[in-house]
Amino acid sequence: MPRRKTGLVEDLLEITAALPWWMGVTLAAIVYGVLHQYASLEMSANNIPGQIGHRVVEQIGRTFAYYGQYVLPLLFLFGALVSFLKRRKRMGLIRAVGNGRSDDVIRDISWRDFELLVGEAFRMRGFSVIETGGGGADGGIDLVLKKDSELFLVQCKQWRAYKVSVNVVRELLGVMISRRATGGFVVTSGVFTAEAHSFAKGQNIELIDGSKLAIMIEKARNVASISASTEDSACRSFTEIPAMSIPTPICPQCGDTMVKRVAKKGVHVGNVFWGCTGFPKCRGVRSVD
Repeated sequence: MPRRKTGLVEDLLEITAALPWWMGVTLAAIVYGVLHQYASLEMSANNIPGQIGHRVVEQIGRTFAYYGQYVLPLLFLFGALVSFLKRRKRMGLIRAVGNGRSDDVIRDISWRDFELLVGEAFRMRGFSVIETGGGGADGGIDLVLKKDSELFLVQCKQWRAYKVSVNVVRELLGVMISRRATGGFVVTSGVFTAEAHSFAKGQNIELIDGSKLAIMIEKARNVASISASTEDSACRSFTEIPAMSIPTPICPQCGDTMVKRVAKKGVHVGNVFWGCTGFPKCRGVRSVD
């Protein structure tokens, strides 16, 4: 969904809100310290011929620092508060999905909350997530994912009563090519048309409907629960995860989910295969049927 921007203030708030809340607090402290020190410096009382322009610029800088030492930290602190509240909301949505109300939660939440839920689901899979808000020059991309230096793009389509068409998948592929992304995801609370499924095959694009999203979240919760309850990582066994129907294969080496990739070198260059999302720590692969 597109979002309108009104200027620098909203841009700063949006950037800070996308960061972990503690980073916003840290930025506020650093900015206040730097601007306060600059604003407190005394200006030279001597008027040197030929440097009038320099003094005017210096005075403007001092004025900006004087007011900025209060305004900018407040903006960063407000952004940190927004980040903290969004984090709490995301975790609340994740808990709701895990409490047996997944279908109701995914279908009934607003599109903004749907994007928050999807972003948190990918965070639980080990991705770093940037929420772009969709629309504009980014080609409708709602989330930008990064993992092990690889870039993945996500479009969120909360369509309760309609099927997501092949046009959406084509649009994502075009943006993936232009941004040289490794792969992409289209996530919806509805379903996909047969044409969309057919087009996505071999394009390293995964289609995730509401049911698959709930399964993805539940699997990530189970993995996190096992990790938290086991002190010795070498003794962890991912086979203890309850069996469930999953949209993608399981890595034969570590038990993590897999994603379609395209071989870029070697004798299999150009071939599509399933690769572990834990790459390069795990190099498990499966052939694509």
